[in-house]
Amino acid sequence: MSYGIKAYKAVGVKDDLAVADPHRVIQLLMQGALENMAKAKGFIERKDYSGKSTTLSKAMAIINSLQSSIDMNVSGEISNNLHSLYGFMHEHLIVASREMSIEKVQEVMDILLTIKSAWDQIPVADREAAYSMRAKNTQEVGVA
Repeated sequence: MSYGIKAYKAVGVKDDLAVADPHRVIQLLMQGALENMAKAKGFIERKDYSGKSTTLSKAMAIINSLQSSIDMNVSGEISNNLHSLYGFMHEHLIVASREMSIEKVQEVMDILLTIKSAWDQIPVADREAAYSMRAKNTQEVGVA
């Protein structure tokens, strides 16, 4: 890919993030992790150890960010399960990297695609209700 195209794509993502609501930011993070894992599979096939390491490291960093963004005070069971899933995905990518396993990378991609699919289906009204609830809780904590 030429430098110009890469620069254009980078600016596009930065512009998208600049105006994104929290829901969209999570979507972009998930997409970034999926893209890096897809690239890693290609690097593993070509036995490009450097490329594999770089892309899997990026995917793991994104997964860690997703995990740390979970509000553990909301929906206890869902939050705990999602936190555990992200931990599993991170550990599974470590094993995939060590074993040069395309299959293990694909397993993580399949899990993240399932999560992303559910995330993408959250209705706008539910998102806005969650933003309002979070803002209210933040104000109450700030006042106390």
